[in-house]
This record gives sequence, C-alpha cells and structure tokens, in this order.
Amino acid sequence: MAPTDKLVKQMIRDEMDSLTRSERQLSSVLLQDYPMGGLQSITKLAVSAQVSTPTVIRMARKLGFDGFPALQDALREEVAAQIKKPISKRDAWKVDASAEHPLNRFAEAVAFNIRHTLDRLDIDMFDAVARLLADKDRQIYVAGGRITRSTAEYLFNHLQIIRPKVTELGNSSNVWPQYLLDMDENSVLVLFDIRRYESHLEKLATLASERGCKVVLFTDQWGSPIGRIADYTFSGLVEAPSSWDSTIAILLIAEALIAEVQTARWEESKERIEELEAMFSSTRLFRSPG
Repeated sequence: MAPTDKLVKQMIRDEMDSLTRSERQLSSVLLQDYPMGGLQSITKLAVSAQVSTPTVIRMARKLGFDGFPALQDALREEVAAQIKKPISKRDAWKVDASAEHPLNRFAEAVAFNIRHTLDRLDIDMFDAVARLLADKDRQIYVAGGRITRSTAEYLFNHLQIIRPKVTELGNSSNVWPQYLLDMDENSVLVLFDIRRYESHLEKLATLASERGCKVVLFTDQWGSPIGRIADYTFSGLVEAPSSWDSTIAILLIAEALIAEVQTARWEESKERIEELEAMFSSTRLFRSPG
C-alpha cells in the first residue's frame, strides 16, 4: 500500500505534472473507467492504454505503491468502502464507551472531512462555477438524489432569491424531459449524487450534456459515475461515525458558492430581497412578532 489516505485517483491527479507521456495516457484510461479500469489484469490494462506493462508497473511505483498488485489492493479497498451497507458502516466506527462524548467524535469526523475536502478543492474550478452561477443569461437547473435532495433544495432556495432563471427539477424524474427540452449551451445543471449513486441522475446528466448544457457535480470522495460526464466536479468527504454519510463538507462548498454568487450580483440581489420582503409583508405570509 502507498503511505497515504488519499484515493488512487487523487494520487494520480496530484502526480499528473510529473508523469511521462505514456504514463499520462495510462492515467487517462484509469480515470475514465475508475476504479474498474485498474482492476483488470496488467496485460489488459496495458493493451487498453496502448502502453507497455513496465509502464504500468513504473507508474504504480511513482504513485508510492510497491507495485501494480498493491495499487489494485488499494482500489479494492475503495470499492469495498463504497458499497458498505449502513449498518456495517456504523460498526466500523464503534469505539470504547468510555471514550469522549459521541457529539465530540462526530464533530471531529466532520471537521476532518471539511479540512481534507478544502485541501483537495480546486480553487480555479470553484471560481469558474461561481461565475457560471452568477451569469444572469444562464438558466440554472438543480437536482439531487434521495439523500442529497435537501442539499439541492437548499442551493436552489438561495440562488432563486439572488437571481432569476433558477429551477429545481423536483422529485419526479418522469417530468424531467420537459426541462431537458429547454436545456442548451446557455444552461447549467447542478447535480448532487453520493454513494448508492442514482442511475436516473446519471441519465439526466448524459442527456443534458448532449444538449450542450454545462454539468456541475457535487459528490463524495469515491466519485459518482456522473463525474465522467460533468464539466466540474466537487468531491467532499462524507464518512462519519453513523449509519449515514455526512454531507456537511458538500454543503460547505454549496454555501460558499451561494455567498460568492451573491457578492458578484450584490446590487441586483439586494433589490430582489427587498422586493421579496415587501411581498411577504403585503401578503402577510410572515407576521411580525407580538
């Protein structure tokens, strides 16, 4: 094993500048069908990448592994972690009952997730996505999965106040084709998809991309299959001492984008908020306390 807790694909990306031309060719094949591409035999992988088997071994060692079998062991561990059931996932976090309070343990895990998510975040990509979401000429569409739907709704609610042309696709995938009809090169589709990845979201991303729509993905450290389609991918660490994954690191990125979009569109968003408050007041949807 390599002396690191990083995913293999992150290690490849970190070393990309130091790879030879043939090694980059190999890395492209590995990342395109990740992680399954790296689990085939060394001979088949070399043929797929049109490189020699010594190139495969050399690249594995350059990543810090003893050899190609060790790299495959790391990939198998990632797959095992990815498909872990909620109950067995919680068992893996069990600690001595005399240890610190569960609240502190959970907070430590979340703090770790946030710290390492930010360490791996591409700042240039963040800025590019913020510009896309702030562009008033672009139509924004937002959707999430069974667990991430609430995070998608959170992003939608805030963007919809800040700027016009924001649509939440809703829970029923049966009506998504109606939204796809209007997607084009001036559209942005923002998707949230973490493990137990949802095939209908992948299909939506594929069809939207084929229509020229920019696809922004929020996913976990293992990476949704949508990553092969997305123009921009934010990967947040989600492991926590619970039967469920924590989406706090992903929410952090979403909130930071909301703040950046509001800053970029401050004058217009200020007017929209004031007008919205006036509407609330006139319709008495919110009553003053007392």
